[in-house]
Amino acid sequence: MVDKTVLPNGVRIVMEPISHVRSVAMGIWVATGSRDEDPALTGVSHFIEHMLFKGTEKRTAKDLAEVLEAVGGQLNAFTSKEYTCYHAKVLDEHFDLALDVLADMFFHSRFESDDIERERRVILEEIKMYEDSPDELVHDLLSEAMWPVSALGRSILGTVDSIQGMGRERMLSHFQSEYTADRTIIAIAGSIDPEKTLEKVKGYFASMAKTKQIYRRPQPEMSYKSVFEHKDVEQVQICLGAQGLSQEHPDIYAMHVLNNVIGGGASSRLFQEIRENRGLAYSVYSFHSAFSDAGMFGLYAGTSPDFAEEVLELSLREMARIREEGIRPDELKRTQEQIKGSLYLGLESVNSRMTRLGKSEVCYNRFVPPEEVIERVYAVTLDDVTKVARELWTPELCALAVVGAKPLKVELADLLKKTGW
Repeated sequence: MVDKTVLPNGVRIVMEPISHVRSVAMGIWVATGSRDEDPALTGVSHFIEHMLFKGTEKRTAKDLAEVLEAVGGQLNAFTSKEYTCYHAKVLDEHFDLALDVLADMFFHSRFESDDIERERRVILEEIKMYEDSPDELVHDLLSEAMWPVSALGRSILGTVDSIQGMGRERMLSHFQSEYTADRTIIAIAGSIDPEKTLEKVKGYFASMAKTKQIYRRPQPEMSYKSVFEHKDVEQVQICLGAQGLSQEHPDIYAMHVLNNVIGGGASSRLFQEIRENRGLAYSVYSFHSAFSDAGMFGLYAGTSPDFAEEVLELSLREMARIREEGIRPDELKRTQEQIKGSLYLGLESVNSRMTRLGKSEVCYNRFVPPEEVIERVYAVTLDDVTKVARELWTPELCALAVVGAKPLKVELADLLKKTGW
């Protein structure tokens, strides 16, 4: 049973007690991410995430690194396009310590100038590391190609120029304006007493100032083009993109099925055709990124320059085949079973349960029970999947990103025409 409490200041607390475990996972979720940044502050959300680990009024950065590790716990964080999360996992007997550490970081981080300068260098190295990973870089290029004038298209890490130019005052201003009570969710799952835990959490978060902000993100404008970035590497990294669906779109579960069938695992069409039958790539898959008001469907493959056009052509042919013929009944049934199995297996982890609590509250303002997800997945029909493919997979709604030593020899428009689009 999931308990939800909304404090008078707007902070939401969601808890799921699990009696058969000894661990507790806790996350402080903030409904702000890289798409909520001004262009000049690209990367500030991720920079702030780093700074919350650099020391508080009563703990040094070394203390923060050691305090939970010393009791076998874990402390980490991540930044996404639309939310940020600081999370910990400990034995139930150390929950009070984990709560105190997370709250200390959240409320009392110092943002010392010397620490900012050191962490600036760390993030610049992180950007270099990312740019040296073409299989990751190509995904950012695809986002930029599809959302060139929207924050959704920008890298979460920021750019060298934006990070170098980011000052303490502007960073603190962004932190104070975004990390507000109405955007803060505390998600806890594991071995807890809900009543006692609620009182402990209130002790830290009930005093946050109440906020009355009108929170509207601008609708992202989409564009579809081909981009190429030269890297002196052996493989070609390919990402093909098409329009996707937002998180609460009525057809989102049909999209999940479609994504799974075409490239969601080892039994998917792309994996079987491109890797198993033809041996043209080691890594090939599809993905769907859903945001609050937009989405992107994508295909990825890393392959030899000699096979690049063939891999892309095979992918486009498979998409065209699904658009025209739909998927088979056995594929639908198998995918529904796969999604159910994956979801329920994930629930065996307190981290996964905490993440479901936090993401549900950030994205839907409510907890979405796994039974509801499964019911909606099993309600998807063959016609639903075909409808999504036909509406979204059209020639004018395709983008392409390529990273390699040489660009492709053929244009995307020519391949689309050749493959029956």
